Amino acid sequence: MDVVVVGSGPNGLAAAVTMARAGLGVTVLEAQPTAGGGARTLDLGLADGLVHDVCSAVHPMAWASPFFRAFGLERRVELLVPEASYAQPLPGGRAGVAWHDLERTVADLGADGPAWRALVGGLAGHASDVVRVALGDKRSVPTGLLPGGVGTAARFGLGVLEQGSAAWGLRFRDEVAPALLTGVAAHAITPLPSPAAAGTALLLASLAHAGQGWPIPRGGSGAIVAALVEDLIAHGGTVVTDHPVRSRRDLPDARCVLFDTTPRTLVEVLGDELAPGRRAALERYRYGDGAAKVDFVLSGPVPWAHPDVARAGTVHVGGTRAQMVRAEAEVHAGRHAELPMCLVSDPATVDPGRVRGGLRPLWTYAHVPAGSDVDVTEAVTRHIERYAPGFRDVVVTSRCVPAARMADHNANYVGGDIAAGAVSLRQVLARPTAAADPYATGADGVYLCSAATPPGPGVHGLGGWFAARRALRREFGIRVRPLGGV
Repeated sequence: MDVVVVGSGPNGLAAAVTMARAGLGVTVLEAQPTAGGGARTLDLGLADGLVHDVCSAVHPMAWASPFFRAFGLERRVELLVPEASYAQPLPGGRAGVAWHDLERTVADLGADGPAWRALVGGLAGHASDVVRVALGDKRSVPTGLLPGGVGTAARFGLGVLEQGSAAWGLRFRDEVAPALLTGVAAHAITPLPSPAAAGTALLLASLAHAGQGWPIPRGGSGAIVAALVEDLIAHGGTVVTDHPVRSRRDLPDARCVLFDTTPRTLVEVLGDELAPGRRAALERYRYGDGAAKVDFVLSGPVPWAHPDVARAGTVHVGGTRAQMVRAEAEVHAGRHAELPMCLVSDPATVDPGRVRGGLRPLWTYAHVPAGSDVDVTEAVTRHIERYAPGFRDVVVTSRCVPAARMADHNANYVGGDIAAGAVSLRQVLARPTAAADPYATGADGVYLCSAATPPGPGVHGLGGWFAARRALRREFGIRVRPLGGV
């Protein structure tokens, strides 16, 4: 066999597709009964015919990722674009709304509109360069960035320095715009402000106003996985489910193995095959704070107090900037926040086909301490109801997966860390180690290609794409890029 890929998340499948398109024999081994890792859509048995997204639900990278552009995902999956990419309800019935239309957002933000345009709009106008900077391999100058993208790279870097420090509020007068940006920063699940969270915020906020914004795949995230698996099979590859890899004995012989796993799993499987120095570096890799998932079944839309919030594909339920800072600090200190940062998405906002028998799925996450075994259903319900009075009345049933159980359906989510590693400045720039090649493991023919490698978390497939291209050159002498280059 030529290639084995361990794990069928978007990165693993991106690696597998890249290798198979190069004419190699590829087998993907997946521990779960279904492929997809963090991009699966399943019937959880909560209501007849109703499906929920198990992890990811909203996909800015589906159109922005260089891998997905080269793969032609938009021709294979229908991406539904909400009128508003995301919203931030605030106390007193107010809300910030990041409309797909930048100028509409600027107008709604009033006195802070020009500041939003200067900080976020300037990046949105050059989204491809922002993606090149933020989603590169962190070891080389991104292809296509020079010379025209230097200005955008500088603008992005200065924005990260500002929004990642105590200076993050200097350009704003009111509290709506800061809260709107902080809700996006909180996707990093890390103390605020921080440079890593600021980079996350500026990347995602700029994409909200560019291209297809923050789209939702018709039918759910599983549509992305289905497109990748279909292409892999069409090029001779196979996916084997219910096949956990816990040791070398679980791996068939192959010239090359790519791990879409955490460094912890890689060390457990390879053991002494790793050089002592590399193994020690991988064992020092840090995992971050956790998330608990609550899937709801609703009898109708969430009754948001501010009507425009209902037009957003994603809602950040965290309140003001100060409230979110306190909540994330509590979580990082190992305590449950009274008002936890929550991410909420009602896919039926743009995909009415997700409604079954008058019932609709609601996707939510709450940030919690790593390893928490607490059922956060009541905390999430109470927090949403602060901004959507009567929310309890539309809840038919629900299911919580505590942070401590998140790894049951995806082993990469250690302690509920859905980013597969702490999102800190060090681990953004030196992920998983400071080695010159972040994908090579030091073991012959073995590569790491998960979210624990650059560019980090997100459904973009780039960790797999970057690792596979290196493996093609080194292990097989193939220098032609099977999917081209962007």
